[in-house]
Amino acid sequence: MLANKKEFTKGAILMVAFLIVLTLIFMPIFGEGKNGLNYLDDLYNSISKGSAYYIPALKTKNAKMSGKNIMVSFAMKNEKQATETAALLKQSGATVDVTGAEIKVSGDMSAMVSNCLEDSDMMFKNQGDKVRAKYGIDERQSMYNWWEAWKSMSKNLDKQKKFTESAFISGINKRAVECAYNYYGVQPQNIADKWVLVTLSLAFYVVYTVWYGFAFLFMFEGWGLRLEH
Repeated sequence: MLANKKEFTKGAILMVAFLIVLTLIFMPIFGEGKNGLNYLDDLYNSISKGSAYYIPALKTKNAKMSGKNIMVSFAMKNEKQATETAALLKQSGATVDVTGAEIKVSGDMSAMVSNCLEDSDMMFKNQGDKVRAKYGIDERQSMYNWWEAWKSMSKNLDKQKKFTESAFISGINKRAVECAYNYYGVQPQNIADKWVLVTLSLAFYVVYTVWYGFAFLFMFEGWGLRLEH
């Protein structure tokens, strides 16, 4: 038995409308066969890409690290990845020795970073074909190999108590390699060109959330449920 049929009906209408809109959001009707979530995800990724371009600043910082030689050893996941990673480091002018999945490398850390930043810059600018031509393997795999190598090298440098060098290459991994990999294929957009759509999407998110809450509120009140202190 409903305590307030009018309130329950109001809530039920809001809930049905909410579900209809939710269904529309998940339908591929928002351009290029995308649903609403994918469309907005791509939009915000393209807008955020412009503010995640740290490579020029990292190049400037790397220039100050010139002359810092390092000698590290680490293991990749398998022999194939070790061979691919060795090619990255050799291209940087480093001396590399590969035994199975184990890599020993020595050389100018700045030169290695410089090569990595060059690859990251090309990937960030969606020029993966240049990275693929450079090493002869998939461009994403090259960036993943860089990421694995820097991560392992950082741990080895920590053991050597070379914390400055370790922190530096960890920063390269996070601000160059990861950004280049994650934003690869995304076309950057200026938020000023999409401010209307961004404003409407944020407003819709707030209204849609409140809409859902009021639907339940009216339905519960219609059932006679009350919140008590």
